[in-house]
Parts: sequence; structure tokens; C-alpha cells
Amino acid sequence: MADPKFNENGVLGKPKELITEFDPPKPAKRNKYAFACAMLASMTSVLLGYDIGVMSGAQKYIKRDLLCNDGQIEILVGILNLYSLIGSALAGRTSDWIGRRYTIVLAGAIFFIGAILMGFATNYAFLMVGRFVAGIGVGYALMIAPVYTAEVSPASARGFLTSFPEVFINAGILLGYVSNYAFSRLPLHLGWRFMLGIGGVPSVFLALGVLGMPESPRWLVMQGRLGDAKVVLDKTSDSLEESKFRLADIKKAAGIPEDCDDDIVKVSNQSHGEGIWKELLIHPTPTVRHILMAAVGIHFFQQATGIDAVVLYSPRIFEKAGIVKDTPQLLATIAVGFVKTMFILVATFLLDKVGRRPLLLTSVVGMIVSLMSLGVALTIIDHSDHKITWAIALCIATVLSYVAFFSIGMGPITWVYSSEIFPLRLRAQGCSMGVAMNRVVSGTIGMTFLSLYKAITIGGAFFLFAGVAIVGLVFFYTLFPETQGKNLEEVEQVFGTFFRWRSRQAELNRKKEETQN
Repeated sequence: MADPKFNENGVLGKPKELITEFDPPKPAKRNKYAFACAMLASMTSVLLGYDIGVMSGAQKYIKRDLLCNDGQIEILVGILNLYSLIGSALAGRTSDWIGRRYTIVLAGAIFFIGAILMGFATNYAFLMVGRFVAGIGVGYALMIAPVYTAEVSPASARGFLTSFPEVFINAGILLGYVSNYAFSRLPLHLGWRFMLGIGGVPSVFLALGVLGMPESPRWLVMQGRLGDAKVVLDKTSDSLEESKFRLADIKKAAGIPEDCDDDIVKVSNQSHGEGIWKELLIHPTPTVRHILMAAVGIHFFQQATGIDAVVLYSPRIFEKAGIVKDTPQLLATIAVGFVKTMFILVATFLLDKVGRRPLLLTSVVGMIVSLMSLGVALTIIDHSDHKITWAIALCIATVLSYVAFFSIGMGPITWVYSSEIFPLRLRAQGCSMGVAMNRVVSGTIGMTFLSLYKAITIGGAFFLFAGVAIVGLVFFYTLFPETQGKNLEEVEQVFGTFFRWRSRQAELNRKKEETQN
């Protein structure tokens, strides 16, 4: 029998090596390589954000210079979102054909051409041509950035990394607002052209940076390039064990035998999108139907709750609230962009700690309260014949609280959730459907907001958005399972039971515990 061990105080203790076995595990460090890849891919979303932000201010000067009416301005502001449908529709098949990485490069190149055309526009028709080209680039960027990021991210940081597109949309909006202020003092015919044209500069550097990224491991497996996929997974996983597990899951989804370790294999039934639309729309399984409902639904409610009305027309809202001069309007708009950007940064660090559902539900409740309060304040101002300082302050505060609540949940989670719930074979096309819904609703609101608030008052417009948000809250609470911490191949197991997803989740948890024991 071994002699007992005593510590320096003469108390019987355990050997040091045994004590350390009970120490809590150290938290895993973030994978810097996956972080860099996600950041580069997501920077493409700056293009959309910049266009949204810059048009909020540029529209005032375009209207004065080109002598446009409100109807023409509505179309000019919102039409880019409908044009982007072409890009998002093409992006799914393009990314399956040439790969995720080169699709991101293509998005940057198309947007660059569109920005240059807008900057040199000599009349309204020429400007609309530039909007068309830029819209296609935006559609490509919106679809592919979340898909690539989700496919390259380890499960432990997928929420953090796939929220990056929304982070950069917000950064782009803020840059657009700052650009409005910076160029507003130039001569009228130059100011708005610089505002729009300068947006093409970042796209060149983004396209060059993306060329240094690896291709998506899931796309590589779908092409039969297992050796290349393994190299990327080893670099983007938290451990070699996780890399092997991710590769096995992807091989299974692609129909490749688990014991196949060749660097190059022939993938059976390989296609570049053929038959996928039939599986999504004509003969969907209950699981696919539930996933599609969740993905398209969250994109609908993200835009139908009025975020683009606030972001695109914030100078108009502040003008209605009583701030009539250009400079104070633009400064208040910059405050909106700053708050929106700060709170999206907060959300990125909470997504993988708190979970998707708690943040989403908290976000929507806060948006409802803010929209109701904004509607009340604007209605009071609208019915008053003198300046009401407290109501103006309430308008500014509620606009800021609305964008803050949007940014901690509804903004980033829309892109995170829709990019992680589709099975591999359906991901590109499924995400493009979500983006299509997002852009249709965004374009509709952008092109009708001025007419809407003239018809039902500006306060009534925000009461309408609050009503839509209440419907969205019920939809999210009843139909949205939590996806935090699950790998992409596990996520789809939770779907398919619709309103009974909680029972399915509990059953999966029990099976997991039994397996571990």
C-alpha cells in the first residue's frame, strides 16, 4: 500500500495530478483562421449597407438637382432591392457552379460597375441603370456571404461568425450616413454623385482580399475534392477531432461512403441545382417545409416591421418630428447609424452564449414598444400647431431604441438562422429564397413608405409596423426551435414537427444523454 500524501500543512490530500482532473475545462480559443475567413466574406455586405445609408441623405440632393417628385424618389430608393432579386436568384446556382469564393468576387465586381454608373449619372434614367447593376451585385452578396460563413464556421462560433454580414451591413449604413454629411457641402450637382460613386472603391479591395480565402469545405466535398476539404476543415475547426466529425457529416450529406478517404472521389448524382427547386417547392418533406417556412418567414418579418423605412427615410422622419434643417437631420441620422452599429456588435458576442430564441424574442418585444411609442409621438406632433419639445425628444429616443432592439436580435439572427437550418443539398437555393423574400418586402416598403404615410399619417404607418411585429412575435415563439451549439447536420433533426418542436427537442436531448452514458 502506498504511503499517504500530506500537504505542507500536514493535511491528507490528493496528488496534484488527480486534483487537476477535476478543474473546469478551459474555454476553447476562437479559431482565428475561421474568424478571418468569415470577416472577409462578410465585408461584402458593406456594399448593401453603404447604399442604404447613402441613399437616405443623397435622395434630398438628387430631388433638388434632377427635379424629381416624391414618386420618382420612392422608386429610386426602393428599386435596388427588387433588382437584387435577380442577383439572389442567380447566386444559388452560380455558387454551386463556380464555388462560394468566386461568387463573392463576382458580387464585388458587379457592384463596383453599378456604383461607377451611379456616380457618373447625368439624368434620372442613367441613374436607374446604375441602380439596376448595383442591385444585382447586392443580391449576389446578400445570398452568398452568410452561406459561405456558415459553411466555414465551427459549431462553437457559428452564431458569432454568421452574424458578421449584419455587422457589416450596419457598418456600411453608418459609412453611408457619414458620407452624406461629408459631401453635403459640395456643390449640388457634385455632392450626391460623390456620395454614390465612392461606394465602388471598397468593392475592389474586398474582391482582392476574398481571393486569398479558401473555398467552402462543403462545396469542395460536393465536388468530390475530399483532400482539399480536409485541409480547410483542419484549419477552420476548433480541434482535429471536430474536423473529422464535420467531414464525416458532410460526406454523409453528400452521399459519399464514410470509409472513403481518397483525395478525389466521384460524387454520385452531382448536380448544380437541378431537382433542388422541386424538392424545395413541389414535393417538400415535412422537415423541409418547416425549415422553408422558418427561413422565408424570418426574412419577411425582418423587413415588414419597418427597418428600411426608418433607415432609408430617417431624415424625413426627423423632419416630420420638427427638425427641419439639413445639417441637424444628417447628424441625427448619423446617431441612428452609430447606435445600430454598436448594438449589432453586442449581439455578435451574445448569439453563442444566450442563444437565438431569447435574443430574437427580446428584440421583437423591444421593437414593438419602440414602434408604438414612435407612432404616439409622431401623431401628437402631427396634430399640434406648435413645437412640442418632449415629443421631438421622444421621437429621437424611440427611433434610436427601435434600431438598437432590431440590432440585438432581429437583424443578425435573420441571417444566422436562415443560413444554418437548411440541409447541405438545399442550402444555396433555400437561402436565395429567403433573400428574395427579404428584398421584395424591403423594396416594397422603400417604394411605398412616402405614399403610405401620406395616406394613413406617419404615426399610423408606425402603428401598422408595430402590428406586423406582434404577428411576428407569435410566429417566432411557436415555430422556431433553438439552434445554438448544434452542428449544421444536427439542426435539421429538430425541424418537421412544426408546433410540436419542443417535444422533438426533448426527445433528441434524452437520446443524446443516453448515448453519452
